[in-house]
Amino acid sequence: MKAERFESNFAADRIEAAVREIISAVGEDPGRPGLTGTPQRVARAYRELFAGLQDDPGRHFKAFFREDYDEMVVLRDIAFHSMCEHHLLPFMGKAHVAYLPAGRVIGISKLARVVDAFAHRPQVQERLTGQIADIIMDKLKPKGVAVIIEAQHTCMIIRGVKKPGSVMITSALRGICKTNPSTRSEVMTLLRG
Repeated sequence: MKAERFESNFAADRIEAAVREIISAVGEDPGRPGLTGTPQRVARAYRELFAGLQDDPGRHFKAFFREDYDEMVVLRDIAFHSMCEHHLLPFMGKAHVAYLPAGRVIGISKLARVVDAFAHRPQVQERLTGQIADIIMDKLKPKGVAVIIEAQHTCMIIRGVKKPGSVMITSALRGICKTNPSTRSEVMTLLRG
């Protein structure tokens, strides 16, 4: 149902008109060969880049497995890309996710899908990090969750302060991963590699 709402709200024609206007506003001719198909390409790209608006990340937790495993589960180096909501420029990097199960585990591909579902929306890295941690805590009910995201932001690399190579790191700790010092130390060591 949410996908249908996204599709009905996704107005490719309006995006195309806006892109033509932007091309004109920067002093270019939107009718120039090489630019004539740009509005349609941008609309198709935005449909893909913002596909997370149509995805319910909670759906990835419908299938879980009962398992008496009481050690840390870690998935590192989940490549992702997102769009900074302040400049509509991409940021990209790696997400590292860990949780301490409480009788339930999910397939590791689901963790990557959750990262993508939240990343493919207009975002800020801080919110993205917290959203991933919160939904794992809410849906899987583990003893604790930890998420670290490392990303490069093109809004800082190609404009403004122009600092290539800068990496922003955010973390979100929930449950025992936040409150128990030894668990926190273990999970941070595992996530950093």
